[in-house]
Amino acid sequence: MVTDVSRVLLVDDEDRFRMSLAKRLRKRGFDVVDVDNGEDAVKEARLDGTIDIAVIDLKMPHMDGIQTLRELKAFRPAIQVVMLTGHGSLDSAKDAGRLDALKYLQKPCDFEELVAVLQEARAEVVHARDRHEIPQRVDKRSLGKWLVGSHNSRPLFTVLGALIFTALVYSPTPHALVRLVSAQKSASVAGVPDEILGYADYHKMSPGQSITDYYSSEYGLQKDGIRPDGSRREMPLDTVDVAFRAKAMLALIVVAALFWATGAIPVAVTAMFVGVALYLFGVFKPDDIARAFAKDAVIFIFGVLALSKAITKTGLDRRLGLLLLSPAKNLTLLLLVFLPLFSLTCSFISEHALVAFSMPLFVMVYATAIRGAGVEKDKALMVLFALSLCFAANSGGPGSPAAGGRNAIMIGILADYGIAPTFGEWVRYGLPMVPVMSLAVGLYFWIFLRPKTTIQKLDVSAVVRRAAEKIGPMTRDEYVTAAVLVLVIALWVTSSGWLGMGGPVLLGLVALNVLRVLSWRDMAGIHWEVVLLYAGASAIGKGLAATGAALYMADGFVSMLPQFMTDGSGLAIASSLFTGVATNFMSDGATVAALGPITVPMASIGNVHPWMVGLATAFASSFAHMLIIGTPSNALVFAMARDPNTGEQLVTLGDFFKHGAAVLLLSLVVLWGWVILGYWSWIGFPAA
Repeated sequence: MVTDVSRVLLVDDEDRFRMSLAKRLRKRGFDVVDVDNGEDAVKEARLDGTIDIAVIDLKMPHMDGIQTLRELKAFRPAIQVVMLTGHGSLDSAKDAGRLDALKYLQKPCDFEELVAVLQEARAEVVHARDRHEIPQRVDKRSLGKWLVGSHNSRPLFTVLGALIFTALVYSPTPHALVRLVSAQKSASVAGVPDEILGYADYHKMSPGQSITDYYSSEYGLQKDGIRPDGSRREMPLDTVDVAFRAKAMLALIVVAALFWATGAIPVAVTAMFVGVALYLFGVFKPDDIARAFAKDAVIFIFGVLALSKAITKTGLDRRLGLLLLSPAKNLTLLLLVFLPLFSLTCSFISEHALVAFSMPLFVMVYATAIRGAGVEKDKALMVLFALSLCFAANSGGPGSPAAGGRNAIMIGILADYGIAPTFGEWVRYGLPMVPVMSLAVGLYFWIFLRPKTTIQKLDVSAVVRRAAEKIGPMTRDEYVTAAVLVLVIALWVTSSGWLGMGGPVLLGLVALNVLRVLSWRDMAGIHWEVVLLYAGASAIGKGLAATGAALYMADGFVSMLPQFMTDGSGLAIASSLFTGVATNFMSDGATVAALGPITVPMASIGNVHPWMVGLATAFASSFAHMLIIGTPSNALVFAMARDPNTGEQLVTLGDFFKHGAAVLLLSLVVLWGWVILGYWSWIGFPAA
């Protein structure tokens, strides 16, 4: 018995045939609505949102079947259409196929064959809705199921988020927040750090200036005031105004995290909600909101997604796979040998770039594996591929200063105190963590996810080798793409200081377009929702930092520390704990910028070497595993982890949250047990 809530629209101008067929289909459990012409079919489908399948006669007066198909697809792209006609021709069949009709059947059609096609259409509707990013349909007759909804449409969490946001914004402003944004910058006295030393732009502030003064002046924010004579004038924001904006940012990050973690609404819509909130609460002026969204990391993500199109389009991904995945003779070697080597590489070359170039390989291996095994899909296998790669890349962060901007920020903070480590010293204290951490990641997926995969035996390197052999020798486009790729990586390594991460990849895209390898249509076909998502996350980080909300979060954590965690290795552990959690909700660079200036001065108070606390803070900022907003690598993996045949999103936000939380705990355990209490205790620190 068919239990799907979608309805079948039957369109045929032969009344006797249509009514008879509708009656037979209803007896088989289908919910059928029938009309006798194309115009009424279009009207019915527009008014009835449950119609996802249509059976259409080809030859009808006024509006024929092909015109009806075209109209239906224009506003309902996921609808599955079966053309059923006694007047078929090769041209009409071609037209139907071009317009994405599911089947083209000749009258008289065997009834059982039609039922089988409609069953196939029911399954295909799910995939089509995924491809077009339309929320899956739920049975509204069940209040519970309707509230829980489906991915990208969860009314329960949407309403909950709205209530939480309203409650947080309009609740009384904490006294500690008001005090913090009104505190003035002053010189340290008797070794006691300035109360607002952790403010992101502290070093740009003038002595005697408060966060309120600086924020209002730096971003040109004013409010209407009244002169003594009653006339109106513009005046700077006061402490209450700034504290309210900071409170709004705290509410925004809570609700955005809820929406992103639960899939309550599409990730791009959540990013747009961030922009709406920044406008409505006057956190920045419009131009500054645009700048908050259009950061270098956002341009980098767009560029890398587009560049990966060229790598996949030309077949270069298969050549790269021969080099990267040669040790992966089976899933065990993939997880326990390839991942540590990959993590070590990510310590010196942008992990975001390596993920962008490697993830298409795994999608290709996945597609080949399920085709060879004769299975429709193996979600667990894709989750294993995608998340193990992503988390291993993140684990390379502590290895060297070249692993990410967060490390450069920490070096800058330590340099302000005259104790910055050299490149070699950082590697000495950080690199030994990388293989241990990545091995722990591999073991986690080997123990908990590998047994759940449908395909247990898989020689990844052999799949990539066969795929490379099938396409023959390298083509001109592959050589051009490889040369551009080498150029982009070289610029990332040598010139990211002044070109950023976005500049080189944009240059690469221009070159590929001029050299006629990549078209604008190719570039426009990327997953823009991921670009918007990361833009929204960047804007949240900027708002938190500028209003002082990030400092308030950090200050609140520090004040809750027990005494034993305020000195010695306990301080390093506490700093890494808060950093590891916070970096999942803010960009890694913003996290270090907000927390580093607090934790490093605390080291001198607690009689701890500043490197211990500073490096622990920087290392933990690499643990952004739980949410896709945490790092570009997460966003890239999420964007690419789709079924190559159906477009279904195989790695969900829930997968990131569940497995990311477990790997976050593993990361902290390795940092505390192997590094802080183990390795560092053995090698010690130089005299400060």
